[in-house]
Amino acid sequence: MSYDDECKGKSSWPELVGVEGKVAEATIERENPLVNAIIVPEGSAVILDFRCDRVWVWVDKDGIVFKVPTIG
Repeated sequence: MSYDDECKGKSSWPELVGVEGKVAEATIERENPLVNAIIVPEGSAVILDFRCDRVWVWVDKDGIVFKVPTIG
């Protein structure tokens, strides 16, 4: 499954790199209400299955987004 086949709404948020994680989480969920944004501390393990309703929000030790949040 790929984004183009199944997922609806905005799928990527490059503008949130460098933003505080909680702000990014709220922005993502506001811009695409079909997804659940989940804050993940750097170095954590996550499930690798693809899901249209999930966005990992990777944050550094200071809680700042360091990787582009995308549906997956």
